[in-house]
Amino acid sequence: MTRSKHSNASVPEVATIVFPVVAIGASAGGLDPIVAFLANVPQESGIAYVVIQHLDPTQKAMLPELLQRATSIPVTEITHQAELRPNHIYVIPSNADLGLSKGRFVLSEPVQLRGHRLPINTFFESLASELGELAVGVIFSGMGNDGTRGLQAIKQAGGLTLAQHPDTAKFDMMPQSAIAAEVVDLVDFPDKMPDKIITYLFRSSFLSLPGHEPNGRNSLQEIVALLSEHTGNSFTDYKINTVLRRIERRMSLYQMTSMEEYVPYLRANPGEIDLLFKELLIGVTSFFRDPKVWEYLKMVALPQLLAAHPEGRAFKAWVPACSTGEEAYSLAMVFHEVVASINPPSKYSLQIFATDLSADAIDRARQGRFPHSISSDVSAERLERFFLRDKNDYHVKKEIRNTIIFAQQNIISDPPFTKLDILCCRNLLIYLNAKLQQRLIPLFHYALNRDGILLLGSADTPGHFSDLFSPLTTSTRLYRRLDNLARQRLPTYFPTKVSLASPPTPSDTREVSMTGKIQSHVEQLLLQKYSPAAALLNQDGDILYINGRTGVFLEPAAGKANWNIHAMAREGLRYELAGLIKEALQSERVVRLKGLVVKDHLGQSLGVDLSAEALSQPESLRGMVFVTFSSVPLVAEARRGRSPNPKVLELEQQLIQARNEIQAVRDEMQTSREELKSANEELQSTNEELQSANEELTTSKEEMQSLNEELYTVNAELQSKVDDLSLVNSDMKNLLNSTDIATIFLDSDLRIRRFTAPATQIYKLIQTDLRRPLSDIVNDLAYPNLEADALEVIRSLVFCERQVQTKNGRWYNVRIMPYRTVENVIDGVVVTFINITESKVLEAQLRQIQSGAAAAGNSGENVS
Repeated sequence: MTRSKHSNASVPEVATIVFPVVAIGASAGGLDPIVAFLANVPQESGIAYVVIQHLDPTQKAMLPELLQRATSIPVTEITHQAELRPNHIYVIPSNADLGLSKGRFVLSEPVQLRGHRLPINTFFESLASELGELAVGVIFSGMGNDGTRGLQAIKQAGGLTLAQHPDTAKFDMMPQSAIAAEVVDLVDFPDKMPDKIITYLFRSSFLSLPGHEPNGRNSLQEIVALLSEHTGNSFTDYKINTVLRRIERRMSLYQMTSMEEYVPYLRANPGEIDLLFKELLIGVTSFFRDPKVWEYLKMVALPQLLAAHPEGRAFKAWVPACSTGEEAYSLAMVFHEVVASINPPSKYSLQIFATDLSADAIDRARQGRFPHSISSDVSAERLERFFLRDKNDYHVKKEIRNTIIFAQQNIISDPPFTKLDILCCRNLLIYLNAKLQQRLIPLFHYALNRDGILLLGSADTPGHFSDLFSPLTTSTRLYRRLDNLARQRLPTYFPTKVSLASPPTPSDTREVSMTGKIQSHVEQLLLQKYSPAAALLNQDGDILYINGRTGVFLEPAAGKANWNIHAMAREGLRYELAGLIKEALQSERVVRLKGLVVKDHLGQSLGVDLSAEALSQPESLRGMVFVTFSSVPLVAEARRGRSPNPKVLELEQQLIQARNEIQAVRDEMQTSREELKSANEELQSTNEELQSANEELTTSKEEMQSLNEELYTVNAELQSKVDDLSLVNSDMKNLLNSTDIATIFLDSDLRIRRFTAPATQIYKLIQTDLRRPLSDIVNDLAYPNLEADALEVIRSLVFCERQVQTKNGRWYNVRIMPYRTVENVIDGVVVTFINITESKVLEAQLRQIQSGAAAAGNSGENVS
């Protein structure tokens, strides 16, 4: 196979491709649907077709010749730098990665190991980048999920995506993966796809309709109104071409020719409005898009940001238009890597607010589950560190998931998050018109802290607001917030029900903002002054959260840090707290205990009222206990100290002894608990080892699955060859029998390889005589030197011909010729027996006549 590194010859560039290209991806069980698809493609469709299948890298593919039988369109195996032409079918060669550049194919050596290669994704992504809306991706039968990420790229570029109906696929994993990822426009049968693809690609464009025809403008306004009414979101300030292209795509899928047809269909089918809404959101994303940007963020921008703030600082980030969460998770992973690389270790925390307009996208992002295909975007090291792998997908670990809050939000109309250190808005602004961009950039400036980082998409810029942001580099879309007092102002909030063309005035905005600040300050003041000291506990008594000043009631225990309330409770509260918490958990109601006396660190006695409540709402706090402490005045008797009554003194001594015993039991329980915790840690370590072994087994399984797919493909090709061979064999048998010539095929050792039916009249042959030496078979020929002549033909390669008589008087013309294979190798002889008995009889009769005539002539001469 030719590779770019093997040739230095310059290749002439080809003009930009102006015809559509249909890329077909398949794996195990994919040969039949590919044949069914190509059999229904017209010869002059004006489209190029590229077939990518998982092939055995050690074998030469037979796919081109197999596909050529199903279609009259030329089928060729791809070579490096081959020009892409319409009305041709191209097939990927084995052991190669395929790309497309400037109208030519680019072949390269596979980087991934066998079993981990995703050639369909590789070519689909290259096709989407090269052709955009002219790209079409089709997924047929196969195991795994190769092709899903490629279809995402094609869909994001505006192309068409199709998948085989899973019920018709021998292996439905690949189609199911693409359908589950919601990146498929059409699900259909292979033989019906060509007609729908051609109808879609060669439709008439509606882009000029609203600008020139009143009916078109009215229909567009009705569609936008239906979207606003059904979803509560307006697309007034979206770029008109973006809206039109997405409407046009939906219309083309239903083969509609005008918007006047589409409007009634929308009214009658609310589900189509939801599909159009999702189409307009263009919710396609991936992990670590633009790797150079993330590398700079990790190596330079984030370390500088952390270095400029004190240790332990809590950082806040906002990812608007997060789609299914890949951008937010990427940011969280990079932040954790940066913090882990700091030496000496430092404690920083990150809180990411990830928002999107699509409720479905947010639900998927919250789950934190992604297909195995992300391994092409996320390094193996990150997959091992930040993900848990199971049979079907990767699951984000809690340490990453807990740093992100996902919420549905309309960035145009809802208030922004503020006091941010990082704001990541990738590839959103390009879909909005200039008017809305000019509102959002100052909003981002307001939301960021001083020297905060703004991360934009590769096609986004701050525009006219270069005095608000300073680029960190020229090659990335990373910006640092600048303080510009001349242009700094409060953000403009966009009410959801108000037209985007009439935002609130600055005075109104300032009033709303100030009201919000006053309310916040008053609430904080009330909490500080009037909220009681309280602690949130789990069922074991471990303190999870503390409110107010609890130092009077709780103190850290001596020795190793222990945040258990039973260890921290001051004298006079330990026993009572234990009973109170137990009663609250059992009764599931608020339990109170009044009139307790506690001694502070100076030995002073204080009155305390306790209350405990087992929480059932909200769901996140279910099973926890909320304990409050209230200081109360001491009664006079308690203030004077102990009672002089001896009986009371005795009871107090017994009480102290009982408490000491209880404390001893509690200490033993604590020791047992630590031992159990240690045992649990050992079990966790064992579990991690088992998990590691399971991952190795999973990797081996994937390699075996890939090998199985390749073997299945080879088996399908070989089966086709066997069918062809069987047909040829039948043709040859009929041909030989139709000649009525006795023929025997012998190998180099003169063993019988094949014979025709007339040969049984000369040699006493039956079917079981195959592979037996010819000399073992009884015959009627008077030709004892036949075997010697056959060996001489094999040696000299010169054919031998003899006329031989049989015992019953028949004559045969025996011809012995070398047997040549298709590779021109001598592998035996072919012996043919042509019956010449009649010609011999005629020859004898002719001799007799000639002899009679000669005798008559001689007698006449003698008489004369």
